[in-house]
This record gives sequence, structure tokens and C-alpha cells, in this order.
Amino acid sequence: MSDNNIECYGELVSEVLTAISQVYWGRMYKYIKDNNIDYKDVNCFILNPESMAVYFSKTFIAIEYCGNPYVKDIVEKSERMIVVRDFTKEDLTSKQVIEKIIGFTFDGTSKISFPLHSDIYEDLMIPTNAGLDKLVDLKWNFAAQNSMVSFNSQGLDIVEGHFVRLINGMFFDAKDDDLKTRIIKWIDFIPCHYNEPTEGEVDEIGFSLEVYDRLWQADLFYQYPEPADFKYDKLPKINRFIELFGDSENSEPNITSFLAQRENHFILNMGFMGTGVHSQVKCDWQSEEKDEIIPDFFVVRANGYADIVEFKLPKVKGNTVVGRNNREQFSAEINSYIAQTRVYRSYFEDPNNRKWFEEKYGFKVYKPKRYLVVGRRNDFECDEWVEIKADYTDVEIVTYDDLIDTVVSQFYQ
Repeated sequence: MSDNNIECYGELVSEVLTAISQVYWGRMYKYIKDNNIDYKDVNCFILNPESMAVYFSKTFIAIEYCGNPYVKDIVEKSERMIVVRDFTKEDLTSKQVIEKIIGFTFDGTSKISFPLHSDIYEDLMIPTNAGLDKLVDLKWNFAAQNSMVSFNSQGLDIVEGHFVRLINGMFFDAKDDDLKTRIIKWIDFIPCHYNEPTEGEVDEIGFSLEVYDRLWQADLFYQYPEPADFKYDKLPKINRFIELFGDSENSEPNITSFLAQRENHFILNMGFMGTGVHSQVKCDWQSEEKDEIIPDFFVVRANGYADIVEFKLPKVKGNTVVGRNNREQFSAEINSYIAQTRVYRSYFEDPNNRKWFEEKYGFKVYKPKRYLVVGRRNDFECDEWVEIKADYTDVEIVTYDDLIDTVVSQFYQ
């Protein structure tokens, strides 16, 4: 458990979670055991989240489940991390508490918040106005999300006394031109009654878990929302990629790690006409004593030969083209990126390297096309950059916008 308040709230948290276990998780486990049910057929995410967050307010206790909602097994944990946040000492409305849980302040001009008054809300999407502008700028695909969307919103508000659950809630904001994303995979808001302590007394919170009596069995077999076909399975993953590179706090390794996941290989395959993707392949020199090289990605084409794709950050530091009066050239930053890829060309010019590489990894690389993914389209809008790019015959600069547009367009032909 963690948080500054965990020591003083440890007993209360334990009481809440024990009470829920008795009427909810415990009944699920007993049902599985009594009926000899395989864990792959039940909602393991609720039974075995990676971590949990417990939020106390004057009108509700919120339990947030964190981790992989598609997990299909139970992993024993010696201790599950539980984060506790206490808002009972602050004079906040339920709307303001929810904003603190989400982490965004909603800036809609409608002066109307989204009232939550029924049990379950799936696939709810609410951007701030600044977040909406950034999503549009990044060409985030709204049609890819089977969501209930609220625009120009003042945020969420829970009708007092109502149990509310959010599943796969998506919230977006923008700060310093960066996209900020908050995904709530599953959170239960349990109504409670909070009694302000008088001098010498302690806080008292009363709550009822009666709702779990009718939900536990349905929740045990609940299937987390996921698209039903190829197109609507892939488009949300593209949105996750957009959210990732839209926030400058994410590093190059964060971006490449996302693309290296097998379920996301289609982005590189569709973006660079590939049939297979290999990441972080170590290339040892066979004829020279040099440090190994590790390109970000090899994308194998239909002919069995691979090209090389290298990623840099989507934000460049200055103008990408410098100079004037017919002396324009790429900036030092862009030239340094291009220079970095030259060693890849040198490596595969050596037949000893090529032979060793093919024997070790099972695919061929010879005179590879080198793709450098960097920047946004508006970083390369001047006419001169097209002429300059033509001087680089085996290097192609691809912006993040180019990559996204190339992939998405193939779903709509």
C-alpha cells in the first residue's frame, strides 16, 4: 500500500476491502471452485488486478482496478499495491473529486456536467476542450472508438446515493501543446455517508454493498470491451499510438517499445509495405572491431529483404531546413539523424556481415532503404525540403502524420 494517508486509513481501507471480498470477490472464487471453472473463462481482471486505488470522499468511496483488463489467469501476489487518496478533508463537490481522480479540470462552456445516475457506463469518452483541439490536430480517429462522447463538457457528476461504474473511460487534456491521456479501465463509485468528526472524535463513514449481491455473478463472466473485427481492432491501437507520440514527455524508447509489441506490428507493416517486423536486432561486425549496432526496426518486405526504420521524437527543436539564397539544407539536428543511419548502410555493405546476419536471424538485408520517422508534417512544409530530400537516394524522411495517414487510409479504400 502507498500514499501519505495509508497509515491512518489502513484500518478503514482494510475494512472496506474485506467487506467487498465477503460479498463479491470471495463469492466469485467460491463459485469458480464449486463449479470447476477455468480461469480463462472468467473476468480475471476484477479478481486479480495488478494494483488498486481507493478514493474517499464525503459522498462516495471509489475503487479503481488497474492493470491488463484482458488477463486470462490469476497471478499470485505477495502484496498488491493499493493507493489511497482522501478527499474528505477538502470542501469539494463530487464533480471536483472526480476531476482530481481523473487528473484534468474540464473547461467546457456549456456549464453542464455529465450526470452519472445509473449503474454502468461503458466506453465513455470525455475530452476537455483543449484536449479535443489536440486530438483533432493529431488526427485521432473518433470513428475508431465505439464510445459515448461528451464534447464541451464540464466533466462528470455523480447523483448522490447512486452506485456508478465506469468501464473503459477515456479522458483527454492538453498542456503545453502535449496530449495528456487518462484511461480508467474499471472504477466503482460506492455511495457513502460521511460524518464530520467533532473535537475528540474520529471520522465515520457508512456504506452499503448491497449492489454487489446482484452484480457479482454477471461481473465474474463479464468480457471487457474489444472491437469485433480487424478494422475496429486496429484503429483503437492507432489511437493509442497517437496518444503516445502526442505527449512530449514520452521518450523514443516508449514509442519504439509500443511498436515492438506484436499486436502493434501492423502499424509498421502497413506503413512500410512489410510482411514482418523485427525490433532491437543486434548486429555484430564480422570484419572489424566495432561496437554492435541496433537499429530500431527491420521491416521485411514480400521479397524477403528488409528495410530499416529508425524513430526519433515527433518534436524537432527548430527549423528543419536552414540557410537561404539557394543554399538551403537540412538542419544540424536532421543531418545528425541521417548520419546515424549511415552506419547501417556501411554494415550491410560487408558481405561477411550480411552472411552472418542472415544465418543468425533468417532474413536478408542488402542495400536497405532507410526510413527516418521524425517530426510532424508542418515541420517540413517548405518547398525546399522536397528538393533537399531528393539528394538522399536511400534515406526517406517520414513524419508521424505521414505514417498515421498511410496506415489509416488502407482501412478506408
